[in-house]
Amino acid sequence: MSAQVPEARAAIQIDALGKRFGDTGPLVLDNVSLRIEPGEFVCLLGASGCGKSTLLNIIAGLERPTTGSVRVESGNAAVMFQDAALFPWLSARRNVELALSLRGVPREWRRAQALELLDIVNLADAAEKRPHELSGGMRQRVALARSLAQDRPVLLMDEPFAALDAITRDLLHEELELVWRRTGRTIVFVTHNVREAARLGQRVLLMSSRPGRIANEWRIADNGPRRIESPEVASLAIEITDQLRKEIRRNAA
Repeated sequence: MSAQVPEARAAIQIDALGKRFGDTGPLVLDNVSLRIEPGEFVCLLGASGCGKSTLLNIIAGLERPTTGSVRVESGNAAVMFQDAALFPWLSARRNVELALSLRGVPREWRRAQALELLDIVNLADAAEKRPHELSGGMRQRVALARSLAQDRPVLLMDEPFAALDAITRDLLHEELELVWRRTGRTIVFVTHNVREAARLGQRVLLMSSRPGRIANEWRIADNGPRRIESPEVASLAIEITDQLRKEIRRNAA
């Protein structure tokens, strides 16, 4: 008989996770169990206040669960937020170099590595510009390059493009997808934008509210890049929106 091949370890494993703030506070997350495979692009979607950002913060180690457990195979994850939070007195390159410094990269290697990372996000030409000289989309590209500079296999993204206009957001969707395919990172992307989730995710997880649970899941065949205006994305967005409306109505009752 052939030996049984052990199952590969998940990039992120969440078991029976619960979260409330304070001893008597409301239950924010309830019995969330989730396995995310290495290299997966997972979108967490739900109405405002459903606990998706709280779940992301727990995965990142910024919050502690009340019950249950979370394991990130790589030990920790890089995080990118909606606010680029760049240091205004540093150039784009120096902002990325700072992340490399904190990772322990020797000084003589930082410049070249920072420029390489900025090139990945198509921003090498603006390497010496400071944040106030960059558009909102460009600042988010710097923030993405800085997240990649942490060189962690898992990247957590909390509504990073929410404040951008539709055209800029669409361009950054393309950039992010290219980065994901090029680097093989595991990405967990929080959004309240249904079209964005349908455009980006290999798997879309819909969270219920009060308390947050995984209410539904869609797995999307990876047949190459998707356009946000494509019929396939539109059809999936309609289906997800229908389920989201049902969740909102159920919680409003």
